[in-house]
Amino acid sequence: MGLNNLTPAAGSVKSEKRIGRGQGSGRGGTSTRGHKGAKSRSGYSKKIGFEGGQMPLQRRVPKYGFKNINRIEYKGINLDSLQMLAETKGIKEFNLETFLSNGLISGTKLVKILGRGEIKVAINVSAHHFSATAISAIEAAGGSVTKI
Repeated sequence: MGLNNLTPAAGSVKSEKRIGRGQGSGRGGTSTRGHKGAKSRSGYSKKIGFEGGQMPLQRRVPKYGFKNINRIEYKGINLDSLQMLAETKGIKEFNLETFLSNGLISGTKLVKILGRGEIKVAINVSAHHFSATAISAIEAAGGSVTKI
């Protein structure tokens, strides 16, 4: 046992000094806040993005782009997804209920059929919108297209 091995008993030493408890504590007076200024006052909190009076970054960087408020959002479903469902589950009629029950859409979304992939079986598809390649591929396979 040497002096270098001695440690205080568990719980006898506080881990941090309490501030603002008088001069005798070593952390009295200004209580580590310095002298004067907003940061020394109680209740101080700076605004998000405040940079000490310098022009904040979100105001220095220019606005960019355009947001069209009249944009119509479609959920795209490709032909390869329809072909996979036709092969695995034997579905020949595709409509909004079919898309919803098979997890291709969620909720009430507008649906657009896109032309990626190929169709090998005759299917009947009803959706809100179709790409030109999707229409030609479905009709070439002997299927039909219906716009809702």
